[in-house]
Amino acid sequence: MVLKLYNTLTRKKETFKPIKDKYVGFYSCGPTVYWYQTIGNLRTYVFSDILKRVLVYDGFEVKHVMNVTDVGHLTSDADSGEDKMEKAATKEGKKASDIANFYLKIFKEDFKKLNIEEPHIWSKATEHVKEQIELVKKLEKKSYTYKTSDGIYFDTSKLKDYGKIALLNKENLKAGARIDIGEKKNKTDFALWKFSENPGERQQEWDSPWGVGFPGWHIECSAMSMKYLGEHFDIHTGGIDHIPVHHTNEIAQSEAATGKKFVNYWLHGAFLTFKGEKVSKSKGGLYTISELQELGYNPLEYRYMCLLTHYRSSLDFSLDNLNSAKNGYISLKNKIESIDDKTSGKDGDSYLKDFEKSINDDMNMPKALQALQALIKDEKVSGKSKREIIAKMDLVLGLDLLKKEKINVPSEIEKLAKERWEAKQKKDFKKADELRNKINKLGFVVNDKPDGWEIRKA
Repeated sequence: MVLKLYNTLTRKKETFKPIKDKYVGFYSCGPTVYWYQTIGNLRTYVFSDILKRVLVYDGFEVKHVMNVTDVGHLTSDADSGEDKMEKAATKEGKKASDIANFYLKIFKEDFKKLNIEEPHIWSKATEHVKEQIELVKKLEKKSYTYKTSDGIYFDTSKLKDYGKIALLNKENLKAGARIDIGEKKNKTDFALWKFSENPGERQQEWDSPWGVGFPGWHIECSAMSMKYLGEHFDIHTGGIDHIPVHHTNEIAQSEAATGKKFVNYWLHGAFLTFKGEKVSKSKGGLYTISELQELGYNPLEYRYMCLLTHYRSSLDFSLDNLNSAKNGYISLKNKIESIDDKTSGKDGDSYLKDFEKSINDDMNMPKALQALQALIKDEKVSGKSKREIIAKMDLVLGLDLLKKEKINVPSEIEKLAKERWEAKQKKDFKKADELRNKINKLGFVVNDKPDGWEIRKA
């Protein structure tokens, strides 16, 4: 199978060719663990999970690394403001490490709820300060750095192709600069190491050749990804908001330090939006997965909603849209559960081929779901073949399509189902239909079986 991926670096779809045959080095920008992750953040991780599942489905061995930012991410991308971790620790009156561990635990629980497979390596920034200092020293030795009163900065004017992934024009940026850049030489320069204003006051600070301080946000990802995947690796993912600053700076510092191409394929997921605006923690967000659960939604209904829109297109969120996805997911599960394994017929390999073609076309999941629906609908395909193919498709979809849900059926519903069954035995079909409708309105579905009936959630 030929896998094609849209590479942000080249702005086109390319045939995926790993550096090493059948092996993929894969890095994902992970969470800053100062607060709960919203469903907007989690959409990006659903997309990365689908990509990893497609790679594994296609027979690649994947080494997946995800950073955990637990220091150095300031409230402004312009290297100013408070450290988000320090700010959260002060607000909650706790240790920064305790804050990080608590929200990372919640994040991992969200992964489990959404059937997102964990990376092979969780890489905490605070546990890799040594590697970050070494990378800054390497840049210093190659004359890419300069010192200001608040830190060590990367001089972007030393790179001819700075901003290539974001299609930035440095001359236009300089001409259009109308902001105070302080001691920076260029508007686009960024911090590699920040000095503590008052050493001893911060919870998280380290000695360095330049003074007591902490690493810049961008240097963390470069140092950790290269430690585990090498100086040149295959895939780097994140949200589109990372393109103009974070990923631009990762590329700049990494390639300046090594003299090599940093990453071959950059993939970015589009925003979850609400009334046209990005859903984000900084704006208060909308919901966490736990909050959706409290409203009665299964997390996999949200995952299904994500798969209905291509990862590079904005996904507009509302409870109405989520309800539509919920109904679609429940209907899909009910159809699959009602498949009779004993029905004979042809195999459904053509639908599997359509599915595989779709997932390998830059992860076109809406089209892949169409192949699944067409398979279920085709009465000429045997029940056994349908189930076998659905199991293969679900290796990528991650929707627990063949998993039977355990539900608590209220006694009232059981009583109505029994009355309906008795009405059918007496051939009182009008009453049976009335009772079926009543059961449906109460949020359940009753289906007949040769020896009785079964009840499922509507």
